[in-house]
Amino acid sequence: MTIDLRTITITPLRQTFGHLARRMGADKPASRYMEATMDLQPVENFHFRPTWEPQYEIFDASRTQIVMQDWYALKDPRQYYYGAWTLARGRMQEKAEGDFDLVEDQGLAASYSAQGRDLALSVFLPLRHVAWASNINKGYVAAYGYGIAISQAACYASMDQLGIAQYVTRLGMAFNDIEALSTAKQAWLNAPAWQELRHFVEDLMVEKDWFALAVAQDFVIEGLLYPLIYDSFNDKLNATYGPVFAMLTRFQREWFAETSKWMDSILKVAAAESPENKALLADWIRSYRERAIKALTPIARLAFADQADARVDEAVQQLNARAAKAGITL
Repeated sequence: MTIDLRTITITPLRQTFGHLARRMGADKPASRYMEATMDLQPVENFHFRPTWEPQYEIFDASRTQIVMQDWYALKDPRQYYYGAWTLARGRMQEKAEGDFDLVEDQGLAASYSAQGRDLALSVFLPLRHVAWASNINKGYVAAYGYGIAISQAACYASMDQLGIAQYVTRLGMAFNDIEALSTAKQAWLNAPAWQELRHFVEDLMVEKDWFALAVAQDFVIEGLLYPLIYDSFNDKLNATYGPVFAMLTRFQREWFAETSKWMDSILKVAAAESPENKALLADWIRSYRERAIKALTPIARLAFADQADARVDEAVQQLNARAAKAGITL
């Protein structure tokens, strides 16, 4: 008996789900990101308004002054849905854990300069409280933001900041200096150098406009803090004492380099939507930038002494350049 095997190609009737086909065309296959993002925002059949804010629907685009014809235009250029994000963060975590293991195995923390250790821990460790505040503020954006495209990315960034808070905490543990964590907490609560920044992030916890909050936290505060401390301050420590702290803060630097691309894309699309959006974003950035400069300058003085003003100016110029690239003139 002869068996004749043949291959038959079956052409699918459509490449993707109906709601995506209406957006993209029936013949265009959708990525996993598009399938996990587009048109998933609840828009109708709500049972009740929030009792704490009855002027809004439970999901309401008017919770921000920014106006978009299509909120899904605020797509994530990294194409992060849950699976892609967890894989990316898993790879970053593996590298970070390897750095901590190397420092411990080689005794690099024990042999580090005591003067450099004390300076670095006094600057880095209170930042775990900033990261925790960022986790809270990004969580608000995720909860009240409109359109899954931006709210899911904010949710991932919120959890990233929780991880960063934990990695900063581990700096003290890596140097076997648990007391430094208590000292850092007291500095955050009481030291004059930290009170402006503490006041700023706590004020943001009651900001009702979620887009304004994202601009303040994700673009302005982190857009100044990360280049100033995790880049410039690490460069100073590297040159003077060696690269141990640069190794133990690799996660933060890689996270900022990646996440800033998302925030820049969001601002660019929102600003291009209308002159009103662009003017509003410029006003927000200018206002929050001045407050962030006031908040971060005392911390820069802890880190850089008499070079603090120059370092802050450098970070501000970088932030201004990012805004200009997004089409926002400051």
